[in-house]
Amino acid sequence: MNLWCCLWFNRKKEKEEEEEEEEEEENCNFFEPMNNDEDIFGKASDDGDESQPRNFEPNFFQDFAKESFGSWPVTRRSEGESSSVNAGLVPVSGPESPVADENRDSSHKRAKFYNEGNFDDLASSSKVKYSMDYEEFDVSHGPNNVACYDDFALGCIHEDGNCVENGEGNDSELEDQEVVRMDLTDDLLHMVFSFLDQTNLCRAARVCKQWRSASTHEDFWRSLNFENRDISEEQFEDMCRRYPNATALSISGPSIYSLVMKAISMLRNLEVLTLGRGQIGDAFFLALPECSMLRKLNISDSTLGNSIQEISVVHERLCHLELTKCRVMRIQVRCPQLKTMSLKRSNMAQVVLNCPLLHELDIGSCHKLPDAAIRAAATSCPQLVSLDMRNCTCVSDETLREIAQHCPNLGFLDASYCPNISLESVRLPMLTILRLHSCEGITSASMAAIAHSSMLEVLELDNCGLLTSVSLDLPRLQNIRLVYCRKLADLNLRAISLSSIQVSNCSVLHRINITSNSLQKLALQKQDSLTTLALQCQSLQEVDLSECESLANSVCDVFSDGGGCPMLKSLVLDNCESLTSVRFISTSLISLSLGGCRAITTLELTCPNLEKVILDGCDHLENASFCPVGLRSLNLGICPKLNILRIEAMLMVSLELKGCGGLSEASLNCPLLTSLDASFCSQLTDDCLSATTRACPLIESLILMSCPSIGLEGLCSLHWLPNLALLDLSYTFLVNLQPVFDSCSQLKLQACKYLTDSSLEPLYKGGALPALQELDLSYGTLCQKAIEELLSCCTHLTRVSLNGCVNMHDLNWGYSRGKFPELPGISILSTASSYDNIHVSNEQPTRLLQNLNCVGCPNIRKVFIPSTANCSHLLFLNLSLSANLKEVDVACLNLCWLNLSNCSSLEVLKLDCPRLTNLFLQACNIDEEAVEAAISRCTMLETLDVRFCPKISSMSMGRLRAASSGLKRIYSSLSSSSA
Repeated sequence: MNLWCCLWFNRKKEKEEEEEEEEEEENCNFFEPMNNDEDIFGKASDDGDESQPRNFEPNFFQDFAKESFGSWPVTRRSEGESSSVNAGLVPVSGPESPVADENRDSSHKRAKFYNEGNFDDLASSSKVKYSMDYEEFDVSHGPNNVACYDDFALGCIHEDGNCVENGEGNDSELEDQEVVRMDLTDDLLHMVFSFLDQTNLCRAARVCKQWRSASTHEDFWRSLNFENRDISEEQFEDMCRRYPNATALSISGPSIYSLVMKAISMLRNLEVLTLGRGQIGDAFFLALPECSMLRKLNISDSTLGNSIQEISVVHERLCHLELTKCRVMRIQVRCPQLKTMSLKRSNMAQVVLNCPLLHELDIGSCHKLPDAAIRAAATSCPQLVSLDMRNCTCVSDETLREIAQHCPNLGFLDASYCPNISLESVRLPMLTILRLHSCEGITSASMAAIAHSSMLEVLELDNCGLLTSVSLDLPRLQNIRLVYCRKLADLNLRAISLSSIQVSNCSVLHRINITSNSLQKLALQKQDSLTTLALQCQSLQEVDLSECESLANSVCDVFSDGGGCPMLKSLVLDNCESLTSVRFISTSLISLSLGGCRAITTLELTCPNLEKVILDGCDHLENASFCPVGLRSLNLGICPKLNILRIEAMLMVSLELKGCGGLSEASLNCPLLTSLDASFCSQLTDDCLSATTRACPLIESLILMSCPSIGLEGLCSLHWLPNLALLDLSYTFLVNLQPVFDSCSQLKLQACKYLTDSSLEPLYKGGALPALQELDLSYGTLCQKAIEELLSCCTHLTRVSLNGCVNMHDLNWGYSRGKFPELPGISILSTASSYDNIHVSNEQPTRLLQNLNCVGCPNIRKVFIPSTANCSHLLFLNLSLSANLKEVDVACLNLCWLNLSNCSSLEVLKLDCPRLTNLFLQACNIDEEAVEAAISRCTMLETLDVRFCPKISSMSMGRLRAASSGLKRIYSSLSSSSA
């Protein structure tokens, strides 16, 4: 059910609320609309003439209004023209119209909703015009204007300018409608506006008087932010007068002094005061005690004081003081309740503190503070817990000793970039965090002082150039950093709670000994000199020692069972080039990476839970043992020197030995193995293959390409593999394939040059391998007759590759009386042509062939595949690089891809392929008339490639497009593509 919103005010209620409005306007002038009684943040004119425009003073709230309503142009209307009040969006007739006054007075009234049964009828009764400051649109009946009614319309008028009121217009049609009041109370607005910032509050104030009144509530203006705002003293004073209970004030700019003095006198409830980028005179600090409620004072990038060289900050309740990047000679602070103080980057030369409760002091980068001033300031705060004095280059050990005596609770100390400290004789027993970055005086002797800080949890010693060794026993230490310690050679840590350690770019570090019960991850990459590693870490799970080039073989004992890391799961030893013999016995290890460890010759892994191992680049590996492991797959990469391999993996399903040319002995116990790739294992013998087939009976894919040592005895063992589907014997010296003809669906025999014409007779004469689908005889020596008989009898083949077969002369599938003719070549074609009208398709077996590749067959001259050949499944035909191919005549119903590229002798092309979509004729010596005739019967052709065809010019592209209506792309030598 749709709802129609209009203003339906009661006359009696209007009079009652007019009096309330007058009282509200006295207190809400702050947000008056610009074209109403007052400007949005200005004052009413003295003469009280409402018709005169206001002179606006620039202030930051006007900036807010411009930013918020820049896209809502305010248009001024002439007398008698309908307009809406800028803030309330209420339509009026004109400045002199009584209706305008009534609407302006009632702009904050609550609206009523009429439950509409049929909105179209209601809208069609009168054409209603909605007028707003930022947009006008006419609303009339009809479905195209329904979206207009979804907006919350605060006013509606007839075309004549009269307002639709009670008793006017079509009252008879509205009397029967159910009235639903939307009770948008002030409390509800207050709750909604509590989620808005001051910018959006200013935007909301321009909607209507009710919103303007709600948005000026002092709850939303407790914090006054004048940072980066150009505001005059009068405007600022007006703001302070409107919101005397504000608790937070922010001011910045050159005029902050005069403004803050007014704030001190007018805002008695200030708790937070923030000042910046200006000059603050002495009177401010003298008047500061008048702000009795002040809790926090922030002053940044300012000049303090006028002529005198000392300022005093005195306040009884101030708790937080920040004077950041301030310019002053001497400062005195007497605040008995002060808890935190920051003087960071200020250039004062003297600081006197009388703050007995101060907990945190930050004097970082105060370069002009002398050692004595720092000592006096810190020692005067006995409750000090945190001290930051980094970049205070004058600090000495004597000052630290005094601080340690007078501040027994000090827990945080940052003395980074203090070159004169060494911590000798300094005792800080309660210290928990210590940062000593780039401290040139820190040496190995300083570790004795640090060792007395038994509560220490965080220690940072980055870039301590003279530090040679670190030996610490700190039971609470959790985090330690040692970065760019160029002379650090020995690290000995005993920290039961240690959970994080960062050691990097320590070029001479050669020994590390760590004892911890909490450390879970250890990363020590690129420690070139590290030779010895000792760990007693009961919770350690991940270790990364990448590029530790000097690491010795003894590291294997550290990570084996009993070596001190019983929970280790991941170990990375990439590019550790000094490792030669790696032996791990671990029941917890899951992942091991030895990539780039070129010096390893022996690898022995007894890790029953090992699931991942990386051996890329271990090209000197000679002996490898994986007994037992939990690996599911293993890729040994290229290990030409590997000669002995032992694997016991009950879960392994895939094994790649590609490139292990020296492998002569392999013992595999992998009962679930399904894929074995032993390509280029030239030393693999029949005995090894026989043992493997017995131990791994589930093998489905067996690749023995370029394994010349495999003979008849090895092939006989294939009967142990009942699930064998893919067998690759390419580039072998096999002659007798009889053991292969038991079970196999994919057979690859590329470049098997010792196969004779009779080697494949069991396939096309004896009916062997009836499930064989893929056969690759590329680069073989079979004669033309054997190939023809194979293609004619093995109709179950789906993919055949005859690439580079030099004995293949013609591909002629034209039949005569259901048999291949004895004469090859042209006679077959002519004979078949005489039987074009004889329907013998029922006598020919249906071929399942889908993909035929005859790439680079140099002696093939003619290809003839008529429709009677029953090649209805043929989809892809590739005859590219057949240099002597002259004639192609193909009639295949489902052929969709034909490649004749680089057939330079091609002259005749006949195609009857209605579903052909891609035709490639690149670099063919065929004329455009033959191409046009060929593609005329290919109605679904989309792509034609005729690049580098010398007899086809770019001017004939239009003819080719006309020959095949579905052609989308033509590739020519002058244009890479055209559509």
